[in-house]
Amino acid sequence: MTTHLVWLRNDLRISDNHALHAACRSEDARVIALFVATPGQWSSHHMAPKQAEFIWQSLQDVQQSLAQKGIPLHLVQCDDFSASVALLQKFCQEHHVDRLFYNYQYEVNERQRDAAVERTLQDDGVVVQGFDDSLLLPPGSVLTGNREMYKVFTPFSKAFVKRLQEGLPECLPAPGIRSSGAIETTDRPLQCFDYPREESDASLFPVGEKAAIARLREFCQQPVTLYPDRRDLPAVDGTSRLSVYLATGVLSPRQCLHRLLKQHPQGLADTRVFVWLNELIWREFYRHLLVAYPALCRHQPFTGWTRDVKWRDDPQGLQAWQQGKTGYPIVDAAMRQLNTLGWMHNRLRMITASFLVKDLLIDWREGERYFMSQLLDGDLAANNGGWQWAASTGTDAAPYFRIFNPTTQGERFDKSGEFIRHWLPELRDVPEKYIHQPHEWAKKSQQSLDYPSPIVEHKQARLQTLAAFEAARKKTD
Repeated sequence: MTTHLVWLRNDLRISDNHALHAACRSEDARVIALFVATPGQWSSHHMAPKQAEFIWQSLQDVQQSLAQKGIPLHLVQCDDFSASVALLQKFCQEHHVDRLFYNYQYEVNERQRDAAVERTLQDDGVVVQGFDDSLLLPPGSVLTGNREMYKVFTPFSKAFVKRLQEGLPECLPAPGIRSSGAIETTDRPLQCFDYPREESDASLFPVGEKAAIARLREFCQQPVTLYPDRRDLPAVDGTSRLSVYLATGVLSPRQCLHRLLKQHPQGLADTRVFVWLNELIWREFYRHLLVAYPALCRHQPFTGWTRDVKWRDDPQGLQAWQQGKTGYPIVDAAMRQLNTLGWMHNRLRMITASFLVKDLLIDWREGERYFMSQLLDGDLAANNGGWQWAASTGTDAAPYFRIFNPTTQGERFDKSGEFIRHWLPELRDVPEKYIHQPHEWAKKSQQSLDYPSPIVEHKQARLQTLAAFEAARKKTD
């Protein structure tokens, strides 16, 4: 009997899983699954303890789902990607594996690991097969007329939609029950990996494939049509909150696309429905860029001249930003949401990133690392792309002279201060008129506030940032 091994990574589901589907195609094969925990690597990549806990709970859910199909899941641990090569080789030898199936990851370290695994196992006679699974369209399939990767999102999105109109990517079913029948998991509990873990709010982010699909179905009904009006309002539950499921692979982008179009058949042309679909295309854009420009994985700016920007060394300012104590209510409320939930509303990600880079003139990579250390939905491509957009260092980035005013951003997107009061209870008594400038109210009414004064004056900071970027640009010229 041949043995097929499914190597699970960020694809923690049994539906629409290309590697699992291919491994189960042969009815006569024995199919087993494996997850390799690499805590040393996760630490170097700043994985959030909340994401580690979510992965751990998701693995237990996947184990149950696979067991019902007659497929056992094994969990093994080594320090890093380099050590995982020998570990996989040993596992394949011990379990007499004939074929290994896995889904591609596109980051540099992961691609180097996978290439080493393929070379090693093929020398042992193991057939290795990889699949494009975490994207709607594989990297390199959406190119300019000169066969180059797009550097601007809007033309990429238009070309991407044209490809989808030519034919949608297939959504694969979960495998059937193996001929050996279902198996029990009670006598083989998964050994937990050695990495810090922290619980998240299960009511907001319930674990498991069924919960993810239920959330997707709910959102693709009425909420997706309201998304254009509500997505920028952090006090409103107006986003899909599916990012954590996409980042860990509990949900595939193809499932999102097919469910959306089943509910809204004209979704590719419906301007309101397309607003959310376009966010999925942003996700694709950033992942395609990682493959086209691997230096992005090594925290290099896409725009070369921005390497010469003289960032400020300001540990106190960085700490105030991290803790939500900058004296700017919308920034502080957002950071406290991140620190508590492991998730932040997308509009607030832009506001807080702009504040760190453009008001404090602190290197965007400090913010990128901190977000990864906290985010449930931490994903290198999306996180790096978002930070480089905010910092004006990336492809299709905001012009360096476009600088968010944190006060007016708060007034625009949380006008009444409902979101601010939720996360900053020390400001609950401040009148709506002053909620975005509470110290002005405190001064006029002779009240004392247990809330820090602004750590920087925005107008002055804006001028300082413009000067720093202009000096860097002149130096390159």
